Amino acid sequence: MQRIMVIGCCGCGKTTLSRKLALKLNLPLVHLDVLNWRDNWNQVSHAEFDRLLSDEVKRNEWVIDGNYNRTIPMRLKYCDTIIYMDYPRLVCLFRAIKRILKGYGESRSDMGGNCPERFDMDFLKFIWNFNKNNRRKYLLMLDEAADKKKVIILRSRKDCLGFLQKL
Repeated sequence: MQRIMVIGCCGCGKTTLSRKLALKLNLPLVHLDVLNWRDNWNQVSHAEFDRLLSDEVKRNEWVIDGNYNRTIPMRLKYCDTIIYMDYPRLVCLFRAIKRILKGYGESRSDMGGNCPERFDMDFLKFIWNFNKNNRRKYLLMLDEAADKKKVIILRSRKDCLGFLQKL
């Protein structure tokens, strides 16, 4: 595992797992949110994001944390391992709300620029509908990639802890 792509719903723990993987395997960590966001929740252009991401995926080693569905094919081309955190929506929603409450008004280190935590109903709706809108597509993508890539599906905190302990 030299190029690891970590995907899953917001609030599932992608960033936490990615940090632990990068530390344990001594790999550079790339947060897609850092590439995408600038101060006050302003996004870079698609062209700029694609350029920044292209520079990262061409490196020999990395853990990349985040979905950004439009760019999954680019990461898929270069990765050797895909970790899909397939968690229930209530778990993701609870964790996201907890993160918002804990860091309200502050910007996280895994975000680009100054993007303070806030309540955003569209974001919470996105989490609620994530599995309905993405799960089937992700599982199909993983099934198609399984002959060329290492595919790991984690469905619970227990799965995640067990996976980390086996490394």
